[in-house]
Amino acid sequence: MKPKVLVLRAAGTNCEVETAYAFEAVGATATILHVNRLREKPDLLRQHQVLAIPGGFSYGDDVASGRIFANELMSALRDQLLAFVDRGGFAIGICNGFQVLVKSGLLPRIAGDTAQHATLTDNTSGVYTDRWVRLIGDSKRCAWIPDDEEIELPVAHGEGRFVASKEVLAKLNAGHQIALRYSSGTNPNGSTDDIAGVCDPTGRVFGLMPHPERFLRWENHPRWTREPRRAEGDGIRLFRSAITRLTEN
Repeated sequence: MKPKVLVLRAAGTNCEVETAYAFEAVGATATILHVNRLREKPDLLRQHQVLAIPGGFSYGDDVASGRIFANELMSALRDQLLAFVDRGGFAIGICNGFQVLVKSGLLPRIAGDTAQHATLTDNTSGVYTDRWVRLIGDSKRCAWIPDDEEIELPVAHGEGRFVASKEVLAKLNAGHQIALRYSSGTNPNGSTDDIAGVCDPTGRVFGLMPHPERFLRWENHPRWTREPRRAEGDGIRLFRSAITRLTEN
């Protein structure tokens, strides 16, 4: 049986099709569902092994990026989401989805509760940033990170700066929950300690600001005609890593 992925969208989400395609490219079956349909039938979570919250501008990013979507999830589906994770479910939040997971307390979840221990706020530049960045992963805990090799992915956000207290950062470092960092001086938003993505203590719930679903094929790269051809884009490796580990369990 192929792993089943639920790609959850809301008003303003705009990367759900690419995210679903990425999962299907690595052997999963993906279903795109509006959050209202999940609120009507929360048991649908039990029929899936992976939950994905894609990028975009959910609810116009009113109040703060991801805040309204996060409040909606935790007010209506908190118990179901926690049960999904506790029984071994995988989850990913990309860009706006990362903001949702952080502001819902599902990331980084260092104390095992759903208190918000970090945030994603305005880029230090004060402007929306759309560019490619280089990243280094830490594969010791996060199931979505295949290895520690440097990769390149695009970012597109105005509120991508990860901020947390010194105490929280120390715990994240000690627990290998900082799954992805900007490297080679490419930090696009002033994020503390160059943090680009974090995971929860299980390593199965992961959020990142870069867009892996936008670099699945080498032709997605802006320099694809000027550099030696690669077999695939760097982004697909993250999706494959998670699906591989899921099926091995």
